[in-house]
Amino acid sequence: MSNKKIIIAIDGKSSCGKSTIAKQLAKELGYVYVDSGAMYRAITLYFLRNNVDITDEAQVKNALGEIELDFRLNGQSSQVEMFLNDENVEYLIREMIVAEKVSEVAALGAVRDFAVSQQQKMGKQKVLSWMAAI
Repeated sequence: MSNKKIIIAIDGKSSCGKSTIAKQLAKELGYVYVDSGAMYRAITLYFLRNNVDITDEAQVKNALGEIELDFRLNGQSSQVEMFLNDENVEYLIREMIVAEKVSEVAALGAVRDFAVSQQQKMGKQKVLSWMAAI
């Protein structure tokens, strides 16, 4: 494989097999699978933990400046897990309280811009990006 760094984005309707294909492709290419839905969930978790008022644009932007997202491979399970500010939050972001709020948070322009910038940053590090519909 060459040293070129690429991003592969797979878009489609819910439950059509995007994540299955993306995970298999990432494994085959030796890329990290980036679940953008997990990114939005991690941002939502941060907002919930820090009582960020999503109707206050300044508060949202300030909060985003405090967030670092990363995907890391769990050597034991061979699964890629979501880290929020160096904390493994893979299981926390799947909780109902996060699921109930993620659509509202993901709809914010500043949040979407932030998530895209994080994905582009990861793209520079040779990753497979899966663009999930929320």
